[in-house]
Amino acid sequence: MSHSIKVTFPDGVCKEFQKSTTGLEIARSISNNLAKKSAAILVNEKLADINLPIEQDADIKIITIEDQQGLEILRHTTTHVMAFAVQKHFPNCHLAIGPVIENGFYYDFGNTTIAESDFEKIEKSMQEIIRSNLPNIRKEVSKKEALEILKNQPYKIELINSFDENEIITIYQMGEGEENFIDLCRGPHVPFTGMIKAFKLLKTSACYWKNDQNNNSLRRVYGTAFSHEKQLKNHLKELEKAEQRDHNKLGRSLDIFTNDENVGKGLPLLTPRGTTLKKILQRFIEDEEQRRGYQFTNTPFMAKSDLYKISGHWQHYKEDMFVVHVDDEELALRPMTCPFHFALYNQKHHSYRDLPIRYAETSTLFRNESSGEMHGLIRVRQFTLSDGHIICREDQLKEEFKKSLDLLNYVLQSLGLEDYHFRFSKWDETKKEKYIDDKESWHNTEKIMKSILDELNLEYVEVKGEAAFYGPKLDIQMKNVHGKEDTILTVQIDFALPTRFKMSYVDETGEKKTPLVIHRSSIGCYERTIALLIEKYEGKFPLWLAPEQIAILSVSDKFNGYAKEVEEKFRKENFRVLCNFKNEPLKKKIKEMQLKKIPLMFIIGSAEQQNQSVSIRLGDGKTFDNFSTKDLIEILKKNISNKDLQEKLFLQLT
Repeated sequence: MSHSIKVTFPDGVCKEFQKSTTGLEIARSISNNLAKKSAAILVNEKLADINLPIEQDADIKIITIEDQQGLEILRHTTTHVMAFAVQKHFPNCHLAIGPVIENGFYYDFGNTTIAESDFEKIEKSMQEIIRSNLPNIRKEVSKKEALEILKNQPYKIELINSFDENEIITIYQMGEGEENFIDLCRGPHVPFTGMIKAFKLLKTSACYWKNDQNNNSLRRVYGTAFSHEKQLKNHLKELEKAEQRDHNKLGRSLDIFTNDENVGKGLPLLTPRGTTLKKILQRFIEDEEQRRGYQFTNTPFMAKSDLYKISGHWQHYKEDMFVVHVDDEELALRPMTCPFHFALYNQKHHSYRDLPIRYAETSTLFRNESSGEMHGLIRVRQFTLSDGHIICREDQLKEEFKKSLDLLNYVLQSLGLEDYHFRFSKWDETKKEKYIDDKESWHNTEKIMKSILDELNLEYVEVKGEAAFYGPKLDIQMKNVHGKEDTILTVQIDFALPTRFKMSYVDETGEKKTPLVIHRSSIGCYERTIALLIEKYEGKFPLWLAPEQIAILSVSDKFNGYAKEVEEKFRKENFRVLCNFKNEPLKKKIKEMQLKKIPLMFIIGSAEQQNQSVSIRLGDGKTFDNFSTKDLIEILKKNISNKDLQEKLFLQLT
């Protein structure tokens, strides 16, 4: 029997080592520097601890903490270090889960309250654990052994009980002395805690066990870690910038929305400025939808449970709905508009000549978001959706899907939203409770959607388990300033609900046929879109979107008469104008308008009154003297009509 093995490195070089040589020993044979940075090893494409003994010939790759994969492993170990430190200060806490996320990690704790004021002492204990350079030891145990080891941790017990009786379970032990930390974990981990060079705890929030609000409330602690201190400092600077651009902060300071604890969580109040912004978007969308052949509807905010039982929302979506009881009827606030549109369609008989029918509605919807998920305008319990449903024949499906996507692309381009990607959201046949159970229809519909996307040469990622319960989706995904990804727009093909609602049309032979339906949202949730626009423009909206487009400022009271004439002239041309005729210094007036981030300021003084003109000051301080109001109206109307961005306004004025 051979006592040696051959390992092949990524560059094709093959070397011979003693059998049971570990990945760390192989790394050290190359260089001590590589060994110090080694986080894990890929053995025949399978990720494992760097201390894994290699027993047979294999292709290997050393993963260092400077690789993205290695950085994630480093962060995973930092999560365990944090949980160890938390246990030192909160010995009665219950450990839940602690995954790595984009740019960091979190850990959920039960039976305790951890505040950000506790971070200093937790971080101090983490530094002590890191300086002790404790080993991370992987152990394989039986289910019975795991239950005994973690008997005081109810959330871990629940996870262990989900394993098969004979399944081997892995745990990781940090430290070998009396004081150590043990956690249920698949791994891998960096070999020693001393490899952690830079970390920071960031924030804490409430959450629920398994993200289910029917379960116990937990405390989630977020943090991040890097392989170098400089990377951490740069990341914290970026977080600080993101915080300044966060719509939840900026939107309030710009007087766009607010909240009131007596109104409730997830129920933001749009101010007059925020409402104006929403109305601008609504007019833009509805005008565009009308140009593209949509018919507008207005349907109730609630319906009997009977309607939702037909659609399947009651079976698949009830937990996210607000249910109310009136007399002997069970009703629910609508989470989406499609069942109402289908009921509307069924009020008449339809010929194949009638199709496609394109329904659109600016609809108020209600979804029971959990407390931990709600954030400003991004996640709310009542929101407004630009909802639409296209009822069409099978031979019209491809063309109508393309037209829907063309509308979405036009909207994104007009709004100046660029950093998005496409996600082809498919079903997961193993989760039968989540989807309508019709395997053949799922496969056929996904095949149709894929062929359309490929024909359009669209770049997209395929994600299993993110489809609607009635059909696959093309989702447009975008991140907020904190890196949290959400669906902002969507186009869906529905093979199931037309049948459930017994929708039909008569074809050219006189035979009854079932139509197909495309669900689409042209601007998505207005509140979420407003949030992304606030962050995109940092409140400096392009002229066509700005709640107030023009601020008119008089140098002194004696020029108020002419200033009011200018105001009236621009209001008649449908510009949104804000005036400040207060008896205050001009500098103070300008500063007030700069804080509101109004794109244009008209300064009215002696020269402007004499020349029947205005002087212009842009938000960034650029000025243009004695501009003809007639020429200005023409330039500004062109800018608004083209939905030009801010930099084009400067070029047009020059």
